[in-house]
Amino acid sequence: MKVLLINGSPHNDGCIKTALNEVSKTLNEEEIETEIVDIGNENIRGCIDCKKCRELGKCVFNDLVNELVLKLKDCDGLVVGSPVYFSNANGTLLNLLTRMFYSCNYDLSFKVGASVVSARRAGCSSTFDQLNKFFTIRNMPVVSSQYWNNVHGYTKEDTLNDFEGLQTMRVLARNMAFLIKSIALGKEKYFPLKKENKVLTNFMDGK
Repeated sequence: MKVLLINGSPHNDGCIKTALNEVSKTLNEEEIETEIVDIGNENIRGCIDCKKCRELGKCVFNDLVNELVLKLKDCDGLVVGSPVYFSNANGTLLNLLTRMFYSCNYDLSFKVGASVVSARRAGCSSTFDQLNKFFTIRNMPVVSSQYWNNVHGYTKEDTLNDFEGLQTMRVLARNMAFLIKSIALGKEKYFPLKKENKVLTNFMDGK
């Protein structure tokens, strides 16, 4: 079992990386393999809605997005971390996630997802909500903790002193490990689930 963790911060040893390291360490203790990928300094453009991914099976822009889509295929969970910028996630991370989730040509159902956010003071809740929406549009269960999944601090040292935040990360990891293992057992007994053909309703044409 494996979880992919994406660090959306441009600081590869900052607050978010500190939080993700705590999640990763605890997942490893639960015998879940992890991989952390730092993307905050990558040049990742946004989606242009060309729909070429429907023909190619991958995004037309052949960059880190396509690499991470392939990595995620072999994973049971995804953790996405972002600092708070003006009550929003890092734009580079949003570009990456938008293209990942739009171009992914395999079923993400029941891969579990979690978001982790960091702020000096405020904006965590809105960023947390923003990131969780990526999971809920692709049938991915969202993992919770004892508090919203955030840490506070301006520096790595601040985050290391946020004892409640770090504990929230450890609880998140244990909950994620439990859910991944439980889904694996459920698949043995209850899968495949009945699926309906997706219905798209457009009210703009007046019909």
